[in-house]
Amino acid sequence: MLYANPNATRQPYPAALREVMSIASAAESRQWLAHWPQLRAAGTPLYSLPDLAAELGIGQLLVKDESVRSPLGSFKALGAPIALVRLILRSFPEHSFSAAGLFAGQHAAQLASFSVISATDGNHGKALAAAAQSIGCRCVIVLHANVSLEREQAIAAYGAQIVRIRGNYDESVAHAAALAEANDWLVVSDTSYDGYETIPRDVMQGYGTIAAEVLEANAQPFTHVFLQGGVGGLAAGIASYLWEQAGEQRPVLVMVEPEQADCLYQSAIAGKAATATGSVDSVMAGLACGETSPLAWRFLQPSVDFFMTIHDYEAVDAMRRLARGSERDIPLVAGESAVAGLAGLARLMGSPELAAQTGLDGQSRVLLISTEGATAPGVYAELVDESAESVLQRQLAWG
Repeated sequence: MLYANPNATRQPYPAALREVMSIASAAESRQWLAHWPQLRAAGTPLYSLPDLAAELGIGQLLVKDESVRSPLGSFKALGAPIALVRLILRSFPEHSFSAAGLFAGQHAAQLASFSVISATDGNHGKALAAAAQSIGCRCVIVLHANVSLEREQAIAAYGAQIVRIRGNYDESVAHAAALAEANDWLVVSDTSYDGYETIPRDVMQGYGTIAAEVLEANAQPFTHVFLQGGVGGLAAGIASYLWEQAGEQRPVLVMVEPEQADCLYQSAIAGKAATATGSVDSVMAGLACGETSPLAWRFLQPSVDFFMTIHDYEAVDAMRRLARGSERDIPLVAGESAVAGLAGLARLMGSPELAAQTGLDGQSRVLLISTEGATAPGVYAELVDESAESVLQRQLAWG
């Protein structure tokens, strides 16, 4: 399904939004994150895939590969760590803590009793656990029933205490909030709710690093940018940066999410932050969210031009195509949630009517964000019929 957002605007980035998230604040977060040894110093590559662009019928296709951002394997390594650092700096104003000192573990003794908690589908929790381990504070992660054992073990490997519940992601968010209140812990969540916006803002601001790197690596403007759904945090971080940078000339923004986890699609129709209408159970585990982040929606409602949903099998097809590569396209390891943008683009280009509606044609220059690698290697191998290690070997041979 495709919905043209009647609230999308073409105007300079509003001052009211700049007070919440800005390029300047994103630059500060990026500078601080550079002190965390878990992150790749050179940033992540931006690949051109000319054969796939020709197959789809567009002029150029570029993919930002976040799978190599850090050993964590996803873009979430930019959000939770900076939010945790900013939280600690606000919580201990009497100390002379610095981002560099915190990431180096220099204040671990003072922070041993400082506890944070979060619900997660996997990647955010792993990033928070890794950051907490580096800094030296305690971390508790709440997992819902659909989070795989592989992902649980990956989070626990960073020293986090795991709490399992039977419900879905949104119920895990509520459970984490209840545990935090009962134990005097602090929630570091990537989704906002009533009275809780500062930390989700910091998480989203960290994602501005992706947009900054893309613009530094690519001089020509994009005509279209496809963004993954979820609660909307990544999309808001990228969209706000591109909007502020380009103003009225910003690219067409297309939001893609699973049909059974369509909270952003439903929000566009309702004109306000809304909930999903489906089962919220998708192979795209990182996007299986039922409730839109109200804070993210403040940025998405006026900037995203089209909202659409896709089927799980379309995501699997996209994973396989990126893994396969071609003579001119480097093989890429892209996880289930990483390929939503490509799946959405393929759906639109498969229909002349939808392509025309969204302004896609043979001259279009499209950006995709491949947000994760094989964060659940067993799931990846099952879906792609090839292990991530095998794809990476072919990638090296291709190079």
